[in-house]
Parts: sequence; structure tokens; C-alpha cells
Amino acid sequence: MGKKCGLMVGVDLGGTSMTAVALDARGRVLASRKRSTRPELGPEGVTLRIAATVRKLLKDLGKKSKRVQGIGIGAPGTVDPEKGVVLYAPNLGWQDHPLAEMLSRLLRLPVTLDNDVNGGAVGEHVLGSGQGAANLVAIFVGTGIGGGVILDNRLYHGSCGGAGEVGHIKILAGGPLCGCGRKGCAEGMASRTAMERDMRQAVDSGRPSLVPDIMARMGRERMTSRVIQEALREGDPLMREILERAQNCLGLLVASLVNLLDPDCVVIGGGIADRLKDEFLEPIRAKAVRHILRAPQLKPVRIVPSRLGDHAGSIGAAVIAWNRLAGINPVDS
Repeated sequence: MGKKCGLMVGVDLGGTSMTAVALDARGRVLASRKRSTRPELGPEGVTLRIAATVRKLLKDLGKKSKRVQGIGIGAPGTVDPEKGVVLYAPNLGWQDHPLAEMLSRLLRLPVTLDNDVNGGAVGEHVLGSGQGAANLVAIFVGTGIGGGVILDNRLYHGSCGGAGEVGHIKILAGGPLCGCGRKGCAEGMASRTAMERDMRQAVDSGRPSLVPDIMARMGRERMTSRVIQEALREGDPLMREILERAQNCLGLLVASLVNLLDPDCVVIGGGIADRLKDEFLEPIRAKAVRHILRAPQLKPVRIVPSRLGDHAGSIGAAVIAWNRLAGINPVDS
């Protein structure tokens, strides 16, 4: 069977949920699956859940499952792509977990491993909003803030595999505590988790907000992107204030990354961006433009929303698998 007749499976492993897709050599998603991660099961338990999800995906493909050539995994935290090891994933509580080797044994297919947000960056670069950009930065805003960097059409890993941790760039010295244990990180100021923390603190101090009632009405224990959207639709002033503060931080983050790396394109994705669309992106873009140092006669950097949405990471993981295992670009067929 020719390489371009084959398929790849891509899995985006998050702290809350995992998404798997089957991608053909034309970049088409033929099947997809999503389920909860359940990190409390530990690394071996979660690995078994990944394997079970992939098996269900293969079953969905029917006879086409025989064309699957391999599996790409995007995992959170710091990974060793060469050894296929998750070195440190604080959101999962993992350290030195040989994820690729274990999955390969369970599924009897070759497995590649990379960072989950690197997968998102690759997906957007090859098949999403970043097409045509030789240099790209992708920022995904959700429970945390992650990033991926493409330089000269190649994914940049850095010297130790930790490039792209944009959520831990300092925005405010001595600012709020981040999940990493340090203060003033972008993630600790502008992620959905940070916005929820600010909302709870404000409500506990007596400030009025519709958010608690909206969460109760929706049966939510967390301030999800949908809750944020509904609070804005109903005109909640406190929600607007907290969102604008996060957007201001993200605008500064984008400007700093553009000034450092000089990319053609910055892609902004994640649950909040996918749900709020231009309402979320426009203030970030406006703030960034005011702080980007670029000669006015030059073409401005594109600051655009993700096109692939929830599938960016899983599609990117499959693309990375294509490149490493099959040796072709999946859109060159």
C-alpha cells in the first residue's frame, strides 16, 4: 500500500478531555472521538483510556482501519519527542512516563509524541489559519495558556524541548499566583482558570454578578466558556471587566512574542476564543498592535483566530506523525 493511501490517527491529550481523529493524506478528518481524560487514574490508567479511544476510532473506520500507519500523540507539559517520554506534565501529575512505548505495545502501531500545543500550532500551520506563513506563533487559551512556534516552516522545540511555554512569560512582576507556583505569568492572569479565580474572589468580596446564577442554571461547577458567553450576553459588568483585564494581558503577550520572533502570523485559539470569536480576539489584536514594533511600511503581522477549533491539536498530532513516520507532508497528495 502506498504511503499516500494510508491514514494517521492523531490524539490531543488534555487535562480534562482527549480528542482523537483519523486523518487521510489529503488532510481530511474521516472519523473522530472524544472522551474524558480522568487524570486521577494515573499515567497507566490514562494510557489505557487513550488506547481504548483509539480502538473505538479504528472500529468507526471499518475496513479503512487497515490503512492506519501510525498514531501521533500530543501530550501536555514537557516531552521528549525522540524517546516518546512525557518528562513532566503537572496538570496530569506525570513524570517520566514512557507514553509512546506503552501505547505502541497496546495498539501494535508506531507512535510519535509531542507537546499538545505544538500539535495545535502544526495543525493550524498546515491545515488551518496559519497556512502560507513561514513563521507562526500559536496561542491557545483555556484552562491554562499554551503556545507553539513554527520557524522557517519547522516546529521549534528549543534546546530542551520546552519552547512555546508562552503561558509562563511574565506579564506583571509580583502578580497573581500561577499554577506553576510563580507569580505574574500570563496563564495566572488571563487563562479561564485565572478569570474564574478573579470572579470568585470578587463575588466573595460582595461584588454583584450574574455568573453564580448562570452556573447554577446551567448545572456547571466551573466557569466554562459557555458561562462566560452567557454572562456577557446578559450584560454582566463584572464579567466584562474581568474579560477585558485578561484581553489586555493577552494583547501584551502577543506583542512581546511578535517583537521577539517577528512571525508572519499569530493564531489565537482555545475554548474561549472558539466560543466568543471576534468579541474575544479584537481587543487582543488592538492592544497588541499598539505595542508591536514594526516599520509602518512593512506588511503587518496577521493576528487571526484558530480555524480548526477543538481538532487543532489532534489534527496537528496526526500531521506530526505523517512527517515522522511516513516522511510526507499530508497535503502534498
